[in-house]
Formats: sequence, structure tokens, C-alpha cells
Amino acid sequence: MTPKTPEEIKNIRISGKMLAQVLETIGKELKAGMSGLDIDRLCIDELKRLGGKPAFIGVPSGSSSVPAFPNTICISVNDAVVHGIPNDTPFKDGDIVGFDYGVIYKGMITDSARTFIIGGTARSKREQELVEITKRSLDAGINIIKPGVKTGDIGASVQAVLDEYSLGIVRELVGHGVGHDLHEPPEIPNYGFKGTGAMLKAGQTIAVEPMATLGEWRVVVDPDGWTIRTRDGSLSAHFEDTLLITDDGVEILTRL
Repeated sequence: MTPKTPEEIKNIRISGKMLAQVLETIGKELKAGMSGLDIDRLCIDELKRLGGKPAFIGVPSGSSSVPAFPNTICISVNDAVVHGIPNDTPFKDGDIVGFDYGVIYKGMITDSARTFIIGGTARSKREQELVEITKRSLDAGINIIKPGVKTGDIGASVQAVLDEYSLGIVRELVGHGVGHDLHEPPEIPNYGFKGTGAMLKAGQTIAVEPMATLGEWRVVVDPDGWTIRTRDGSLSAHFEDTLLITDDGVEILTRL
């Protein structure tokens, strides 16, 4: 992945702020009784107001038998890890729901995810811990990023946090480069060994996205061809930010 130009960096910063604003709005409006389709409509209206375009709608599945993604946001409830298709089922208090969203602004794409507990309180201490520690693992991965760091360093930092709390680390899904396309090299696993993998350079833009479970790490795909769930039915959480590698560290593009 080649470094972005100054103009591209300017535009991807704007894209990231739009995305952060949409996720902030979801967090403020989200409540029991709302559905995934309600949130999808909210995202459409908010992003239109901000001046961006949704990055996910129409993304091809990679299979001739599975249609392109039909909505603007991925909404994954409880045992769904990622890529859930919004539907009209109302959220219930205590549900653990991941919202994964992408924005295009002047050709530059950002990608970010947040997991919320409906009603703000989990059904158990362990479920609350799942969400809080997955977010902490994302921050741990971000905090070590600077030019010269390798993707294995990020994975090892994320893994150390999740292992400490005995959370399952989804291994079949990874972070990635992002910018001109939704998924660019390099892949960034959420586990691994320090000193391995691709080396990061200033001007590159990447998405780090830990996905953790309360059970094992293996996943399965629903018949819809999109929704990915934990194989053992355990609950899952997902956090993601798009990041710019700077000359001396990292800039989080998808936070306000």
C-alpha cells in the first residue's frame, strides 16, 4: 500500500469525521424498540446531511449466488460477529449490537465500528466485560502504531489484552488497509507475534478491528451469505477505527 498524497489525506480526514459523526448519532439515538432498518434510515439521512456517500451498499459478495450488500450499514446482534444485514427485528435491552459503517468522500474511504449494549447495561458482568475489553484491545493496538511498526506488533498488542481476559479472538477476519478501496493491503490480524508482518510507513491508512467472543474463535456464515456468527453461539463484540500513520505516530481518523 502506497502512502496517500496530501490531498488524499485531507479528504480521508473529512471522510473519517463524517463517519465518526454518524456513529455518534447512532449512540445517542439507539434504544430498545428500534430496529436495524431504523438505524439504516438514520444513517442515510445523517450522511446525506454531512455530504458523504455510504461505502457498503452495493459491495459485491464475491459469490454469484449471493447478492451485493443491500444496506448502508452492517448491524450484528449478539452472536453475530460482523456483516449483519439490517432487519425489522426490534432491539431489546441487554442486546449486544455491533454497528460497522463506511463513508466515501471525494473518493476516499474510511471504515469504523462500535459495539453498544442496548439500554447501556449488560445482562451480566462478563457480557459488560466483553464490550469494554474489546474496545480496550483496539486502543492497545492503536497506541503502539508509528512508522516502522509491523502488523504483527499490532496483532500481538491486541491479543495480549484479549488473552488476559480469556476472550476468544476471531481469526478468520482481520483488519486491513483502507483508502482508495474498502479493503487494501496489508492484512492486520488481531493476534500474532511481534516483529512479523508488513512494516507500516508514514502516509499509509489502515483499519484496525478486533473482534472478540465469550467463547471460541470459530465462525460460520448465515444462509444470507453475509452475516458471520460465532460457531458456538457465544456473544461477540467488534470495534474498529481508520488510522493515518504520521511521521511520528498515528492519527485516529474516525473519532470526534
